[in-house]
Amino acid sequence: MNPKADFYFNKAKKWQEAVNLLRTIVLDCGLTEELKWGCPCYTLDGNNIVLIHDFKEYCAFLFFKGAILKDKEGILIQQTENVQSARQIRFTNALQIVEMKATLKSFILQAIEVEKAGLKVELKKTTEYSIPAEFQNKLDHIPDLKAAFEALTPGRQRGYLLHFSAPKQSKTREARVEKYMPKILSGKGLDD
Repeated sequence: MNPKADFYFNKAKKWQEAVNLLRTIVLDCGLTEELKWGCPCYTLDGNNIVLIHDFKEYCAFLFFKGAILKDKEGILIQQTENVQSARQIRFTNALQIVEMKATLKSFILQAIEVEKAGLKVELKKTTEYSIPAEFQNKLDHIPDLKAAFEALTPGRQRGYLLHFSAPKQSKTREARVEKYMPKILSGKGLDD
């Protein structure tokens, strides 16, 4: 147990019993407890394996390489269509965790073996994402914007492409492109 993570388990909240059960299960698998992104994260030789987090409607284990774990029962959940690697197992009460203890341990042990084997999730390349017409038009007509966008890291490029593609209406996509052009030109990502 890492004292830095204790606050997460001790604060009074809806999921306290459940997340404490998850903590016990994961620590029994020999991983190192750390605090990352404000959540307890469990690592093997510094590599992220699983994270405990809670939301309004559920708490969950998040497996960082969950996309390549064997899941015959189909209990691993992809949070959103844009999440490529991570998968969750969600719980709405502590009893579910107690009933699934053996299954949860097997997923953790499988995730450890995936990490030890050096397996990687095959991620979609930035070039495979569609560029909304509103943004492509700007790239075609503003060479500095195109050069600045291409100089961004692949992750920052994906962030912009997903953000620009999300709205259903063209005028909203256009407004987003206009709003973020200065950030792109200054070499910054969406959240920088």
